[in-house]
Amino acid sequence: MGDWLSEVANWWFAAVALAMGYAAYRVVTSANVVHAVLALVATLGGSAVLFLLLGAEFVVWTVVLVYIGAVIVLFLFGIMITRAPLGYEAELDHPPKTKALAAIVAGAMFLLIGWTLVDAFGTEEVTASVTTVGDIGLQLFGRFVLPFEVVSLVLLAALIGGIVLARQDPVDIEDQR
Repeated sequence: MGDWLSEVANWWFAAVALAMGYAAYRVVTSANVVHAVLALVATLGGSAVLFLLLGAEFVVWTVVLVYIGAVIVLFLFGIMITRAPLGYEAELDHPPKTKALAAIVAGAMFLLIGWTLVDAFGTEEVTASVTTVGDIGLQLFGRFVLPFEVVSLVLLAALIGGIVLARQDPVDIEDQR
């Protein structure tokens, strides 16, 4: 235990993990959708910092550009296009007993997963291997080309759907008759 405390990176990891935990909590408890999206930005930014602590710079920039840059902008545009309500809605709220039960189940799952990981790996250390961006590109466009293309088609369909929703003119019911 003393060896863990002596590493500065471990303290940074703990601080970022706590901040991410709070931001993730705010994602699911915020009554305002925009505040929830901003908390999601903080959570994803924290994951980028964790990857930076692990020395995976390519993954850091991928998280920043793809998730924080593109997905969050897509969420915000979706909120604006659909004109989603931004305030508190009583019918979406759950009674306190349900919230307490959810907190107990989430805590139990966290402890179970944590115990399982510690039991499975213990103090075993991962050997670091250097992976270049070229190696990732060869894997992505070689072995994993089909999943890569499927994801690109799904993103294209989402883009086209967003454009159709955004450009659809509001039609009065009386005009349709």
